[in-house]
Amino acid sequence: MKSEKNGTGTLEAPGSVEVQGVSPHGFWLLVEGREYFLDFEAYPWFKEAKVDQIFNVSLLHGHHLFWNELDVDLDVASLEEPERFPLISKAS
Repeated sequence: MKSEKNGTGTLEAPGSVEVQGVSPHGFWLLVEGREYFLDFEAYPWFKEAKVDQIFNVSLLHGHHLFWNELDVDLDVASLEEPERFPLISKAS
């Protein structure tokens, strides 16, 4: 017997995240309806990245941003309150 509908998945559904645009100074990120600007001086991991790598972002668990190709992880809280989360980069 075959079900007419698929069942609910066991994994958490990915959240809403979208790169809105990229400029020479940084990029705009829309996370769950809220917009952030990540400038390349404050977020140097993205400065030398290819545009398609910047656009390839996932939102996990509703608060965890992950760029797999760049191996960059950011918590949304670090975008909302950067003074609480000093970023340390090993990027040159």
